[in-house]
Amino acid sequence: MEGHAWEWRVAEHGFQETTMERMKRTVEQARAAFNTGKTRPLAFRIQQLKSLKKMMQEKEKEFCEALKADLNKSELNSFSYEFMIVLGEIDLMMEKLPDWASPQAVEKTLLTLADKTYIHREPLGVVLVIGAWNYPFVLLMEPLIAAIAAGNAVVVKPSEISENVAKVFEKVLPQYIDQELYTVVNGGVPETTELLKQRFDHILYTGNSTVGKIVMEAASKHLTPVTLELGGKSPCYIDEGCDLEVACRRITWGKYMNCGQTCIAPDYILCNASIQKTVVENIKKTIKEFYGENVKNSPDYERIVNKRHFKRLMGLLEGQKVAYGGETDESTCFIAPTILTDVNPDSRVMQEEIFGPILPIVTVKGVEEAIQFINQREKPLALYVFSKKNKVIDKMIDETSSGGVTANDVIMHFSIPALPFGGVGNSGMGAYHGRFGFDTFSHKRACLVRSLKMEAANTIRYPPNSRKKVDWAKFFVLKRFSMWKFGLVALAVLGIVAAIVIKVVLF
Repeated sequence: MEGHAWEWRVAEHGFQETTMERMKRTVEQARAAFNTGKTRPLAFRIQQLKSLKKMMQEKEKEFCEALKADLNKSELNSFSYEFMIVLGEIDLMMEKLPDWASPQAVEKTLLTLADKTYIHREPLGVVLVIGAWNYPFVLLMEPLIAAIAAGNAVVVKPSEISENVAKVFEKVLPQYIDQELYTVVNGGVPETTELLKQRFDHILYTGNSTVGKIVMEAASKHLTPVTLELGGKSPCYIDEGCDLEVACRRITWGKYMNCGQTCIAPDYILCNASIQKTVVENIKKTIKEFYGENVKNSPDYERIVNKRHFKRLMGLLEGQKVAYGGETDESTCFIAPTILTDVNPDSRVMQEEIFGPILPIVTVKGVEEAIQFINQREKPLALYVFSKKNKVIDKMIDETSSGGVTANDVIMHFSIPALPFGGVGNSGMGAYHGRFGFDTFSHKRACLVRSLKMEAANTIRYPPNSRKKVDWAKFFVLKRFSMWKFGLVALAVLGIVAAIVIKVVLF
C-alpha cells in the first residue's frame, strides 16, 4: 500500500484499520527498517543521538509546557530533573560509544593461543520501551538513547496518563530521528495490550509490579527478555546520633520532589522513638524553607497526576495520625507535604507503595530491628540509611537487599551514570544507565576466529579416544594459565611445545 492507504483495512469498503493491525504494522515496519542494516554503523547511531539533542534544544519549551500541564512541573524543575539528566546521557553515549561497541578481547586458553577470541556487541533488533508518567520525559528518553546507541529499532510507548507529554513525543520525535526505525505509539490499555502481542527482541517497562507481571507474561510467549523498572516501598533508616538537621533536609528534598511521585523516593522512615519528634520538627521546618508558608503557591511544588491517584492517596490517609500537613484540594489534585506518626506497620499506608507526598514514620529500637523490618517485606528499589557510624551503614548494606543504596542522602545514586539503575525481586529486574543501558540493549556475541593450520594440536579431541588423550586433555584444558602473569611470549612457546608433544605422543 502507498501513502495513507494503510489507514484503511479495506479502503474500498471504508473499514478503518484495527488497533491490532496498526500495532502489527508498526512493529513490522520497524523490523523491516532494522533488517536493512542501517543502524549498524556507529556514525548513523551517533547522528541519531545528535538529532535527539537538537530536538531537546529546539523543543524544550513544548515539553516544559506539557510537563506543566500534566504534573504542574515548573520550567526550572523540568530542566533540573528531566532534561539535564538526558542531555548528560546523550553526551556520555556519544563519547563512549566507539569504545563500548568495539570488540572486547578475552583471555585465551592453551588450545586457542593462536586464535582471536573476543566479545562482539550487536544490536538485539526491535525493542519496545514503555515509559512512566511520573517523569515522562527522562524515563522514556534514557532507555531510548541506550537502545539507539546499541543499534536497535525502537517502538516507544509513552504513558497515556501524562497525556500532554505523550502528544508532544508523538508530534516532534519523527521530525528529528528516523521515522521508520523509531516509532511513537500513543494510546491506553487497548493499544498497549495489542502492542505486547507482537514479537520484540527486548522490552523495557517502567511502572508498577502489577503491570510488570502482565508485560513479563506477554513477553514470555515470544521468549522476549525484559527489563522491568518497578518500585516498592523504599525504606529510610535514621540512626540515633547522626546529624538530624542535615538528614531531614535531604529526606525532605527526596520525598516531596515531584509531589512524592518518584519511584526511588523515601517511602517511609524507620527511627527510634526517642528521635521521632525531632525528625518531625526538622522536616516541618525544611518544608517551610523549601516551599514557603503556603505550599500551594510554591512554583516548586507539583500536583498529583490525576483524580484517580488523588483519591487513592486520600484512602491511604484514612485512620492515620497526621503530625503535619494533610491539606488537600481535589479540584487541583493538591495534597500538601504530609507526615504521619505512630503508624501501624499493618496499616494500608504501609502495605502499598505510596507514590505521593505522604511520609509515615515507624519506630524501631535500632538497626537490628530496622533490618528485620525491611527483610520481612518485598525487596525495595532503593534503600537509604543515615548514620555517622560506618559499621551501621555497612551492616545495613550487608544484611539487606535492594535495587540500589544511598547512605547519608537519598536518590543521588540515580545520578551516577557509572552505577546500574534497576530493581531486584519485586522491585524489578535488569538495569540501565550509561554502559549498563548499552549492554542491556546489546547481544554479547562470543567470537572465536581460528586458523586452519596446526591441525596436529586438535588431534587430542578427535576420536578414537584413549586414556592418553584424556590425560593430556586434563592438562591442556583444566590447567589455567594467566596471560598477565605468565606472559604472552611464554604462553606462545608453551603452545608450540604442547603441539609438538601431542604430535609425538599420540602418533
